[in-house]
Amino acid sequence: MLRRVLLGVSRSPQIKKAVSAMPVSSGIVARFVAGETAPEAVLATEKLVSNGLNVSLDHLGEDVTDIAAATATADAYLEVLKQLSDVGLTAHAEVSVKLSAVGQALPGDGEKIALENARTICHAARNAGTTVTLDMEDHTTTDSTLGILRELRQDFPETGAVLQAYLRRTEGDCVDLAYAGSRVRLCKGAYKEPESVAYQNKQAVDKAYVRAMKILMNGAGYPMIASHDPRLIAIAGSLADRAKRERGSYEYQLLYGIRPEEQLRLAREGHTVRVYIPYGEDWYGYLVRRLAERPANLQFFARSLISKK
Repeated sequence: MLRRVLLGVSRSPQIKKAVSAMPVSSGIVARFVAGETAPEAVLATEKLVSNGLNVSLDHLGEDVTDIAAATATADAYLEVLKQLSDVGLTAHAEVSVKLSAVGQALPGDGEKIALENARTICHAARNAGTTVTLDMEDHTTTDSTLGILRELRQDFPETGAVLQAYLRRTEGDCVDLAYAGSRVRLCKGAYKEPESVAYQNKQAVDKAYVRAMKILMNGAGYPMIASHDPRLIAIAGSLADRAKRERGSYEYQLLYGIRPEEQLRLAREGHTVRVYIPYGEDWYGYLVRRLAERPANLQFFARSLISKK
């Protein structure tokens, strides 16, 4: 119930204003967000790469309401890609793009605008020696996002996809995307969705996640297992062994600031590990979803509030 409440308020401008004004906000945000600028994001990337980890950078923002904002987001990606290239990090760092941040939700030609902006980012990423992954958002955008992915992959087949295990359709999407060269990030899902399209309780979501992992691990693509759950991480390893996958033919992905010791443990064992680093000024919606995902995150938030009073 608490998770549903938090997800419900994640887009509330009134609550966003109140939380953003809290004197503790900068301390809370620093746990989960690398900073507000490209140089801060690059610095966080350097630290993680020096410890044997890989990175996916997400410039925070979604649901832009005008073309100028969509263009500004695309430009932000071009800038961070340039800075990553300048310091020689693109072999270990890609970018993750939310299509609603580059125009998908704009009226009229929104999908076309998002596709062109995404194409520009993909071109810059390839020139820099790295790749792009298209983030997945709420279920109303799934068909549009997968359609844009298909268009991009005609010229940029290395473009990564994201599927959300809690959606009832995801097993079918896994089958469609488990082909050679297809990079697929599998996450649980972090949006408030109706029961008609998404599993609601943790047990059902976990079972759906395992079913989707089986499809991806036994397919010809490149699975990217995005989970912090120790049990699911262990199951992923077992499925990879059964599918006779070599290390390097799949990877684990974890969020910046969550279970950093597990990130290092997996890397020390020879696994490819990628840390999802969000940065930018529009951190509120991302922060609330992180708090909603795990009680431990909410407890950390509460303790921080108390300690800063």
